[in-house]
Amino acid sequence: MASISTDKKNGRRTLQFVAADGKRRSMRIGKVPQRFAEAVKIKVEQLNTAKIAGHPMDGPTADWLRSISGDLYDKLVSVGLVPPRQRSTLGAFVDDFIFKRRHLKPGTLDIFRRTKGSLVAFFGSDRPLENITAGEAKEWRQFLLEKGGTKDKPLAINTVNDRCKKARQMFNSAIDYELIFKNPFNGLPGTVRSNPEKLYFVTREETQKVIDECPDGEWRLLVALCRFGGLRSPSETLKLEWEHIDWSAGRMTVPSPKTEHHLNGAYRVVPIFAALRPFLEEAWEQAAPGAKFVIAGWRSGKKNFRTRMHRIIRRAGLEVWPRVFHNLRASCQTELEDQFPSHVVCAWIGNSERVAREHYLQVTEDHFARAGGQHKAVQNPVQHTAAMARDDSQVDSAESDKPPPVQELASRGESLRNQIVHPAGLEPTAYGLGNRRSIQLSYGCGIGRRCVGTPEMGRFLREHYGQQAKFYQSMASQTSQQWRELSVWFSDL
Repeated sequence: MASISTDKKNGRRTLQFVAADGKRRSMRIGKVPQRFAEAVKIKVEQLNTAKIAGHPMDGPTADWLRSISGDLYDKLVSVGLVPPRQRSTLGAFVDDFIFKRRHLKPGTLDIFRRTKGSLVAFFGSDRPLENITAGEAKEWRQFLLEKGGTKDKPLAINTVNDRCKKARQMFNSAIDYELIFKNPFNGLPGTVRSNPEKLYFVTREETQKVIDECPDGEWRLLVALCRFGGLRSPSETLKLEWEHIDWSAGRMTVPSPKTEHHLNGAYRVVPIFAALRPFLEEAWEQAAPGAKFVIAGWRSGKKNFRTRMHRIIRRAGLEVWPRVFHNLRASCQTELEDQFPSHVVCAWIGNSERVAREHYLQVTEDHFARAGGQHKAVQNPVQHTAAMARDDSQVDSAESDKPPPVQELASRGESLRNQIVHPAGLEPTAYGLGNRRSIQLSYGCGIGRRCVGTPEMGRFLREHYGQQAKFYQSMASQTSQQWRELSVWFSDL
């Protein structure tokens, strides 16, 4: 407990208490009102109790220490209740903070530097850390929202939240060094939320237009790795080496700098998807002997991938979509989620199911088409004509007419026994580009497998499918059991 004594001659007041070392200490607080002296007495008791118990001071006491004058604080220092104040300015402290974290990834350091620039632009480089208040921190956040970007343009809400988070990290470090007692940025939001306006599903048709405008095989592969392999670019695409490609197993081991600090996050194994393989093979054929990296010609730090990608997209006659590389990757994950379990897709893409739902997965036109009963066939991976030149093995789809839906057949009295409906039809998925065409029996019914009809029905189907019967039979020996059954069925017609 502390006590207050007053000199009757001059009215000056003195606080006395027993310190942690058992000695009595006296602190002269001067000629002050009794109420003020009582308030100081309470804080002195709290500081002394925390010192004796070895506990940190509570929040209200830390706030009080920030608010008192330098003279009163120095008196508390003289009796051993608080450490001396270390005077540090904003600019000097942040520079030291970044220097001590020079081992971090370049992208992270760049965000810290941008945060420093925003802080200095608002508070000034010479501003003492302890003089920045919570109210001023809120004003700083509003400044970022209104004109915190280049040329006084507003920053996006997620960018602002991220900078608030980084500022909070900086000032938490200042607390650790006992430069300040309270973080003025603690109350600011720092969560990066999904922005639906930045999501864009890149269709396979759009992807092919972009690939056609790429200047060389490495750029075609770069786009394919993002859209068909789900790799991050440039962090993962530039780290990928030829020794990571296992051609026989159909897999590749992808280095992941972004997740390497997580347990088992330095690498992940990704299938060499059918759509991706032609581009990898093309790059392998064009690679120099002894080449190490899959992407070898665009490794300079001065290369701006995003700017170059924007030019390619515009050359393809398309409007540049937001977050060009992220949305290629997000489009890949959206398609894969329709075919494989979510935990499998997330293992291939390298994120979590929560992150995928919030930042990656999208609702596409194909989802609406299938929900509306149109049974739109899911597009298959695109194969580049330069890598897979097999035009002569494809039959032009214009030679065949789409048959009437199965409901029309049934309305004529035909019986369809053991009918099985497949949204993507019977044919194994295939892809075509440019002047190549693929024929798919994708009309929403299992016409051909376990289908038995009347003679009238057989004549009707022979009329519509007769032109394709030989083509289907020629493929039967190379394809699945399903095709062989279909071939036999056509032979019986």
